[in-house]
Amino acid sequence: MAEDGTAAERARARARAHGQVPDLVSLDMNLLVALDALLEEESVTGAAERMRVTPPAMSRTLGRLRRALGDPVLVRAGRRLVPTPRALELRPRVHAVVRQARELFAESAPVDPATLTRQFNIQASDPILTGLAPALIAAVAGQAPGVGLRFLPETLEGGPALREGGVDLEIGVLDHTDPETRVEPLAEIRMVAAVRRGHPLAGGRRVTARDFARADHISVSRQGRFHGPVDTRLAELGLRRRVAAAVPGYAAALFLCRDTDLVCLTPAGFGEHCPEALGLHTFEIPLDLPPLTIGMAWHPRNDADPAHAWLRDRVRSCRRPSAPPGEQRPVPPSPAGPVPEPSH
Repeated sequence: MAEDGTAAERARARARAHGQVPDLVSLDMNLLVALDALLEEESVTGAAERMRVTPPAMSRTLGRLRRALGDPVLVRAGRRLVPTPRALELRPRVHAVVRQARELFAESAPVDPATLTRQFNIQASDPILTGLAPALIAAVAGQAPGVGLRFLPETLEGGPALREGGVDLEIGVLDHTDPETRVEPLAEIRMVAAVRRGHPLAGGRRVTARDFARADHISVSRQGRFHGPVDTRLAELGLRRRVAAAVPGYAAALFLCRDTDLVCLTPAGFGEHCPEALGLHTFEIPLDLPPLTIGMAWHPRNDADPAHAWLRDRVRSCRRPSAPPGEQRPVPPSPAGPVPEPSH
């Protein structure tokens, strides 16, 4: 069988050498479109009008087709042209190929959420998740019941995970994206401090920077860092705080605050009901800290994907632009690069 295959390959090579069988590499695929027109019109003039070329040009194309196929394709019968048996056999197949090629290069049809069946992997920190997920889940379920949202923790490195396809969308403070990653700002938020009820800083009086530095703190850092922008700002004031523990997420920090005298920072405007649900007291941080930019990031492979674009629109609609001033402020979409990290 291998010898027969080799002999067939040699025969095809000889045929190509004599111009009998076209090589797809050198074949002008426009010939298929012309062949489709000729077989439909059964007229050189009619095919020329359909292809918007001159009759002599279409006549030359017919000559190329005859040489490529080894068949006259159309032959004269009185004052008209009629297809050969080979042409009649090819007509439906050629038409199907041309139609499929046109569909291949046609603009993608708008996505219909009602018929969409897909799962999206979304990576987000816990305060973003608690603040955004309820509205996003409701919006998706109301429009696309066949779509599932799988929320992933921030333990994954967003850039590589986006590049490798493990994450479809990352939402949060984005500080580790790859150069090609698309980043769109969504909102600016500020941080507040949280302590247990009965904590010395929960008495209702104004907390000063010195009061703030005198308390023991929890650091929220995926990298386990004890030092961050808060410490830099305190140092500028000649102050220093003690960080007793570092945890990877805000949820763990809030639970620790509930059961200890530690102070933690938490985003205002995203998941602000969490401190309240745990019975925690929140207060303004007595430092001049810049707001944080919350954004979403995705790999450019998903730029033109209608389903992914639909999901991004749902996220934009759930960013809650009506939050009180200073708590969460939407920022206009832009092709910005990575935005600053929240703390450390």
